[in-house]
Amino acid sequence: MKKTKLGEFEELVLLSVIVLREDAYGVEIKKELEKRMEDRLSVGSIQSALKRMEEKGFLTSEFGEATQKRGGKRKRIYNATPYAEKVLNEIRAIREGFWTQIASQGLRTI
Repeated sequence: MKKTKLGEFEELVLLSVIVLREDAYGVEIKKELEKRMEDRLSVGSIQSALKRMEEKGFLTSEFGEATQKRGGKRKRIYNATPYAEKVLNEIRAIREGFWTQIASQGLRTI
């Protein structure tokens, strides 16, 4: 595995983008993360992570249609790149290897 420079929070944001698909925009990503993490997050922390990951080539984005509900504002919809999916699969394999070894050593799971 190459050095990916994908932090834990970025990984979770990226997974949210993949799960949400066409609904992967700021507010929905925040809701998804808060539900799964059982914690409150700031919009700014998510927007910063999205921007960093777009700069690193993990995400692309495009504006959706303007809606009355949003006062005519358009949503920025995010999509994971094939590179992001490759890196996530590598991270998953590494983690699964660790958990398999932990289980085989009879260590209690955390």
